[in-house]
Formats: sequence, C-alpha cells, structure tokens
Amino acid sequence: MAPQTTGVHVNPSDETIRLGPLGVRFLITGDDASGSVAVFELTVPAAQRLAAPAHSHDHYEETIYGVQGVLTWTVDGKRIDVGPGEALCIPRGAVHRFDNHGSQDVKALCAITPAAIGPQYFREAAAVINTAAGGPPDRVKMGEIMRRHGLTPAP
Repeated sequence: MAPQTTGVHVNPSDETIRLGPLGVRFLITGDDASGSVAVFELTVPAAQRLAAPAHSHDHYEETIYGVQGVLTWTVDGKRIDVGPGEALCIPRGAVHRFDNHGSQDVKALCAITPAAIGPQYFREAAAVINTAAGGPPDRVKMGEIMRRHGLTPAP
C-alpha cells in the first residue's frame, strides 16, 4: 500500500449531526476541498419527513445519490423517487424538500457544488429542530438560520 500524502486522509470531517431522527455525517467539507465540494451522508428513518421548510439555494447545486431505501424529493412541485444507484441533481433556484414515505430507512450521499454550505448550518438547524422535541420547529428561527447560510425558505 502506498503511503498517504501528508494532510490527506479518508473522511477528514467525519462528524454526525442529529436533526431529530435524521442524521447528517459530513465526509468532506469545503475546507477539506478548497471550497469546491462538500459531501455528506444523509440518513432518514422510515416514515420520516424533513422538519425544515422546503427551500431553494441560488449559489450551488445539490446532487443526491441513493444508497439504501427510497427518498421522495419534491423539486419545483414534481415528486421524484431516488433509490439505490440513482442520482438527482437539484439545480440552483429549485424549491425542494424530501420525505421517506417507505418502511425502510434511507441512506443517501449529498454533494454540494461549490461548497457554499457546511456542518455549521446543520448544527444550527439541529439546535432548533431538537428543541422542538418532535413538534414543528420555530419557523422564524429556522428561516433566519437558512437565510444566513444562503438558503431561501419557500413561502
């Protein structure tokens, strides 16, 4: 096996952030990739919905790759199921959200290009979502966090 290059290693930003029942585990942040990409693993238990409001982002694309289970994305009003081995690119400006309508847990990889968002957004959102203890999160606080990190909440 060849030696690793100094400063280069697998999962340099390995951290799991819990947003209620959902998990976000960053594998690569913008800091790890000179701002070119951020990659995280998303886990969504069976029959769970995204607690944050539908949103768009004008400064980056988000590409989803299904690993396990089927996650239903709603992009500009169109429902799109993404299962194992399937990919979906959400263009800049498209309003979107996701739900797991199935009986199987979902695992997906999400790539943000360029890396305009990172773990700090998810940490702040998790604080609001987890404070709601299963109820709806405070929309005003969520909206403030989203806008500060370049996301636009849908009306």
